[in-house]
Parts: sequence; structure tokens; C-alpha cells
Amino acid sequence: MTHYYTNNIDLKSQKTQISFQYRGHHLVFISDSGVFSKERIDYGSRVLLESMNIQSHQKTLLDVGCGYGTLGISLKKVYLWLHVEMVDVNERAIALANESIEYNQENDIIAYKSSVYENVKDTFDIIVSNPPIRAGKKVVFEILEKAYDHLNNQGELFIVIQKKQGAPSAKKKMEDVFGNCEIIKRDKGYFILKSVK
Repeated sequence: MTHYYTNNIDLKSQKTQISFQYRGHHLVFISDSGVFSKERIDYGSRVLLESMNIQSHQKTLLDVGCGYGTLGISLKKVYLWLHVEMVDVNERAIALANESIEYNQENDIIAYKSSVYENVKDTFDIIVSNPPIRAGKKVVFEILEKAYDHLNNQGELFIVIQKKQGAPSAKKKMEDVFGNCEIIKRDKGYFILKSVK
């Protein structure tokens, strides 16, 4: 199976910094060529972050397809008690995510290479994903299906996906896997979908 941007470590590096404000916090992400949305935080991630409200009893979060770390690092900055893990198949993305963790001086957050859940050992209270649409429906559905086994009871899966890129079929897949799926927000064609285990 070929993954989008998997073997990009040889691409010429052109690192940049992206400033981002999230709920009163200033964050800086280290970006580079060969990663998703390399010049700015993409709109879908912004919509997802704005619709997240994490409760104090929710202690662990996994960001699947983390890129340079937008979702995981932003949520950790606001919800300080969270233990956050971030995974991506793209080696450069993981290197950048780790640089961004360090730059924002975050603790109790790790990023490591994994093709979907391949190297994920634990279960979590929350899984978030801005799934890699370009990797194809098979990969997106794998993220949705296997989330179930990596969530604790009452754990929640949040994803952002555009209507034109398959939001209706993603919603149906989440309903099939979890028995429920709620559209918690719609914004400019982006759907935020949530399922509870």
C-alpha cells in the first residue's frame, strides 16, 4: 500500500514557522515541504479545534495522521491534564511534530511513526483525526473502523471531513462501527463528526 507523502524525507527542506492562536494561547508550528497544509493551519483543523470541548475526566488523546502536530499540540496547550500521543506515517511530519512539541515547551506529549494504528499500543479517551483524504478511502475507513479498538469505553472519536470528500460515507461508516454518529458542526462544507464507543 502506498501512502501519500510517505517517502518524502529526501525532499528539499524549506522549514517555516506557522503562528496560530487557539483559545487565548499562542502556538508556533514548524512546517516544511512534503507535509499537508505546509503554509498555514488548514481550515478543517481550525473548525475541528473550535468544536472541541474536552472534559476533565477525559485524560488521554490520540491524534491520527497528525502532520506537524496541529491538533494534538493545540489541544494539549489548552487542556493541560491530557496525555497526548500523535501518529503519522510520514517521517518528516513526525520530525516536525517533535520539533513543534519542543518549540511550544509541551510535556506529556509524544509523536511517533505509525501507519494508522500499527504502532499504537494503548487505548484512549479521545481520538481526533483530520484524515489524509489523498491516501484514499481505504485508509480513511481504516482510521474510522480501528478507532473503536483503541478507545476506552465511552471514548469519543472526532473527525473533520469535507462533504465533497466523503463526509456522508464517513458518517455512515462511523454509524456502522459505533452505532452512532453525530454531526456536531458544519462550516463551509466541512463536517465535524463524532462517535461515542
